[in-house]
Amino acid sequence: MTTMTESTPGQLVVVTGMTGAGRSTAAKELEDLGYFVVDNLPPTLLADVVRLVDESHGPAQPVAVVVDVRSGSFFQGLSSALAHGATGRDTSLVFLDATDEVLVRRQEAARRPHPLQQGGRLLDGLQRERVVLADLRSEADLVIDTSSLNVHQLTDRIAESFGTAETARLRVTVISFGFKYGIPVDADYLADMRFLPNPHWVPELRPRTGQDGEVSAYVMARPGAEEFLDSYVPLLAGVAEGYLREGKRFMRVAIGCTGGKHRSVAMSEEIPRRLAELGHVARVIHRDLGRE
Repeated sequence: MTTMTESTPGQLVVVTGMTGAGRSTAAKELEDLGYFVVDNLPPTLLADVVRLVDESHGPAQPVAVVVDVRSGSFFQGLSSALAHGATGRDTSLVFLDATDEVLVRRQEAARRPHPLQQGGRLLDGLQRERVVLADLRSEADLVIDTSSLNVHQLTDRIAESFGTAETARLRVTVISFGFKYGIPVDADYLADMRFLPNPHWVPELRPRTGQDGEVSAYVMARPGAEEFLDSYVPLLAGVAEGYLREGKRFMRVAIGCTGGKHRSVAMSEEIPRRLAELGHVARVIHRDLGRE
């Protein structure tokens, strides 16, 4: 597991999101990373909790709080409670989401009613919750769609985001994917590599992936590939600077092709390398590699 570094202490992480999307899992991982965790906290008490932690554990102690619709009318005050400088800490708002189908399945498996169900259907409660949370989702520093994530994958995402070095810097995650498996719904930016010739139709390249040197060289040599990178990477770098100015420290860039095996993988390997040359922290995830 990733361990906490000296750049992490003092941070405040507020975890919110849809019921059944994994808030408890995220809170447990943050606790394992050394955070002082408070669950189901009324937002109006946020500053008080930070003050008490400062007094009892010292201001270097990182804090994480879980806030959700169980807080009732208090929940509406979360945005104002998170106003810049309100807690005196560097604050990140994490929103956990999933599709209604997945959330219903998880809640039914847990045999728990939804807090906003009000005697109706479980889906009715989820829809009411989405309305209540819509503004917060748009304000979140990090949105994690857990629809296709298991517990271990979600804890990895949390550890990567809050247990690594240089947490004050923007972290760019580049995700290769296949359109036939669905678009990553939590991506901030998306680019389609299907304008490039498909190595699938080259017999000697078909069984290989975009991580293979010959496949990568083939993709990069196609007309338009270098031109795309030369224009798209500076665009992302400019957006990254804007994110930092607005206090956002996470950006997810999805790069797609038909199956997520050749073109998107090769380009997704190259984009973080070029971003790193520009001084940005970037990594790559190949979501659908190996599915064929």
